[in-house]
Amino acid sequence: MKYLGRRLVRAVLLLIGVSALCFLFTEMAPGSFFDEMRLNPQISPETIAALRSHYGLDQPLLVRYGRWMKSALHADLGYSIAYNTPVAPLLWSRAKNTLLLTTTALLLTWIISVPLGVWAANRRGGLLDKTVSLASSFLVSVPELVIVVALLAIAVRWRILRVGGMMSADFESLSACAKLHDVILHLALPAFILVLSETAVIVRHVRASVLEVLGAPYVQAARGFGISRARLLFRHVLPVAANPAISLLGFSLAGLLSGSLLVEVVCGWPGLGPLILEATLSRDLYLVIGGIMFSALFMVGGNLVADVMLLAFDPRIRREAADAH
Repeated sequence: MKYLGRRLVRAVLLLIGVSALCFLFTEMAPGSFFDEMRLNPQISPETIAALRSHYGLDQPLLVRYGRWMKSALHADLGYSIAYNTPVAPLLWSRAKNTLLLTTTALLLTWIISVPLGVWAANRRGGLLDKTVSLASSFLVSVPELVIVVALLAIAVRWRILRVGGMMSADFESLSACAKLHDVILHLALPAFILVLSETAVIVRHVRASVLEVLGAPYVQAARGFGISRARLLFRHVLPVAANPAISLLGFSLAGLLSGSLLVEVVCGWPGLGPLILEATLSRDLYLVIGGIMFSALFMVGGNLVADVMLLAFDPRIRREAADAH
């Protein structure tokens, strides 16, 4: 518990650091939400000054940051100027869609990557291994935006999957099963793009970890006892090789989340990505900060989950944690 407590404290400090940098960078960025209003001769400077005072933007940076931190402790992330509504409910309505996309992609990525990496390592130098290595190298080297645009063009031209939004126009008139099917059809393309990009990285790491364990003396001895290949791989090799892969879980979630923001914008998925982009372009200060904090919270949560899994699966970490006390 003390080990997890230290991890939790680090996560909180990291979130505080991210929030401080958000305020600092938004203060340094040129322009503000009210710049376009100043160009309108029908809006007086007094009105703009009153609006700045209403949203607390006339206060010094440290004062605004202190007030925001105090409010954030009560789940209040400020007020959106563009939407004229509290930031937290607005972000949560979009964050649920981003979580659905990211969680689906994360599960599919690991379900595909782990067996593929294990089989490629077990057949080192074979056709499967060469195919996996070539495909993963190609996907890693190609920019993600190129993959997104190419698959989007294919989906639009051949009408394979639904593109744009999360549901069809007649969604409310559909039955429960038809609604689920409609959401899956809209989810398929952005999820497939994320899985394709992230699987290329995870497969290479799983393959490298399994190859390292396969060369261990105890594995050679197990082979000498006549243990079947499948049992050797999944009962003896994979649990040992899983530790480096588990440590990648947090980075995998971070990569999927950052990638999902881009994919959401291009594919029209109504998640945090389009909202943060729109808020950035309109310079909606607290909405930008809140969106970044939501993203950082998801990434930190993924790393905490990876730490818990490592603590559960790796006795060496439990021993180190016990020795530290």
